[in-house]
Amino acid sequence: MNIPGLGLVKGLWMTLKALFRRPVTVMYPDVKEELAQRARGVIALSIENCTSCMLCSRECPDWCIYIEAHTVEIQPDKPVGRVRTRNELDRFDIDYGLCMYCGICVEVCPFDALFWSPEYEYSEFKISNLLHDKERLDDWLQTVPDPPALEK
Repeated sequence: MNIPGLGLVKGLWMTLKALFRRPVTVMYPDVKEELAQRARGVIALSIENCTSCMLCSRECPDWCIYIEAHTVEIQPDKPVGRVRTRNELDRFDIDYGLCMYCGICVEVCPFDALFWSPEYEYSEFKISNLLHDKERLDDWLQTVPDPPALEK
């Protein structure tokens, strides 16, 4: 049996039910959303841990990580020792206009220099301002949560 106008009545009934129900959306600027633990936001850099091995920039599928370094000679502690060399980080930039947040750079870093930070409010009016330097990436290191405890 096909009653004319039944679809209209069902639609109005759904609208009436939704009108008095509490919304599930979060009013973003006023209320911050509760993120899941270990949520991916922005990549943070520990400058002290970075050895400029450039493994992260080589493995990045988007080529959005730019690293520049220079070599420094370290004099031996003993008079018979040999002179060693070490890379010093000059530039570490990530272009978030290109980044697809795959996390490969965080996974391949052998020195634990890159971490996921839950910070997600870093939008800019100009796309050229999405190129973040090492100082800004180091500032986000304070927002990185502690790793979960190991199981007993």
